[in-house]
Parts: sequence; structure tokens; C-alpha cells
Amino acid sequence: MDTNIAQNRAKLSGKLTTVLDSRSLESTHKRLAEILTEGMTVLDVGCGTGSITRGIAEAVGPNGHVIGVDNNRNLIEKARKNHGHIPGLYFEIADSYNLSFNQQFDIVTSSRLLIWLSDPLKALEMMVKAAKIGGRILIVDYNHEKISWEPQPPSSMLNFYSAYLRWRSEAGMDNSIADNLPQMFQNLGLKDITIIPHHEVIKRTEPDFQTRIGIWADTASSRGPQMEQDGFTSKKEYLHAEREYRHWMIHNAQSLTMYMLGIEGTRVV
Repeated sequence: MDTNIAQNRAKLSGKLTTVLDSRSLESTHKRLAEILTEGMTVLDVGCGTGSITRGIAEAVGPNGHVIGVDNNRNLIEKARKNHGHIPGLYFEIADSYNLSFNQQFDIVTSSRLLIWLSDPLKALEMMVKAAKIGGRILIVDYNHEKISWEPQPPSSMLNFYSAYLRWRSEAGMDNSIADNLPQMFQNLGLKDITIIPHHEVIKRTEPDFQTRIGIWADTASSRGPQMEQDGFTSKKEYLHAEREYRHWMIHNAQSLTMYMLGIEGTRVV
């Protein structure tokens, strides 16, 4: 599989870029928040705009050492601008397939990254190499095939979502990566592997409900043009899906559950 196809399709655009800024260590990477201690060294792979990485640096304190890496120069520049003043925090432009680190970190982590890669095992191998012997690998990611809306959204969105999964799969991305990670951890020799449910549940009773459940309307508007260019949808179809979904959000939607797992393992060799 040509990794360039997946990399091009993974590039964020439009309204989806704001999703990265809204994430935080405590709200979207809870297991990592639990195991961080003062003075740790941590590598955050696929750090985006650095909102989670900043939380990591604040948790390990000025005696710790945290590096966030991403292959998107614009995102790294934004991360440096917004969070570069935090003591012990550094951002670098780097490809997850070609990390240069070797046995340097107590924890190596990524959040919602591997689902966008055509060769996630290679990237995971690089992350394992970056961890110290006895260090931990912690990956949080989705299985997009197990998404659940209540009630079902309009058929136009269900059709768009189905096309979205095909578009991703055709580029070599694994839509069910969360459930495949434990075996990948075993294949790379990691031990003490644990699986932690990390599902994102969005309910109407929550104050940010409309913003969070709107991720799929934003996906239609932002990914739609890419998918149209690649022959997986039409402008009429993705605009119709966005419009009907936004109406459903306001008048009918009760909840959305995005299936996600945290997979943790220890490097022993």
C-alpha cells in the first residue's frame, strides 16, 4: 500500500482542525493522565497542535522531558506557538514511520493516530524502539465500525459514513484498529498488555453536546471534497448529509458513542 495516499487523505482541513485544539489530557487521554508522575520522559507521537502534549508536560513538571512529534509542519508550528513556553516541552517535525529515538522514554503514547496510517505496525514498532526497557507504550484509538448513534441519523449521513469508511479502507487504513492493537502488541513482544475501554460517549444532557456530536457534520463538510475528488461521493451527497445531520442534531439526536480502546504494554527487550 502506498503510504502517501493515506498521508494525503489524513491531512486535516476545514472545521476538523478545531477538534485537535479542543482535546485535553484529562478529557481525552484519561489512562495516560493516571500513570504520569513527576520527572517522567514522554514521547507523544502524532501530537497535532499539542493540546494533549501540553497536559503531559504539566503533569510531569519542569524536571520531566516531553517531546511531541507530528509530520504536519503547520500543526507543529501552531503547537510551538501556543505551548512552546512550557518548561521541558519540545515539538519536532517527524514521521511516525521514521522516528530517530532509541530507548529514551518512560512512556511512548499516541492518541487517535494509528487509525490514519496504512502501516500502523511499522509506526508501532518505531514507538516501541523509542521506549526504555521497562517503559510503557500506551495507544488510544477507535474502531469506526462500532460507532453507535441514538436514534439513527438520517440515511444520507449513514450513506456518507459508509462511503467514508470505504474511502479510508481503500487507502489502507484499518477502520477497526482498536480491536487489532492487542495482537499487534503481542507480535512486537510487549508484555503486561492491558485493554482499557475508552469509549467517547456524547449525550444530549451535556453542555457541549451540539459541538461534539457535530463532528460528523464537520467531517462531511471537511472530508467531503476530498472524497468527491477520489470518487467516493458527490458534492450534492455530502452537502445533503451535512444539512440533514445538523437538523437531526438539533431536533432528534440523543447520544453518540464512538468505540475506543486504550491498549497498554511494557517493553521488556
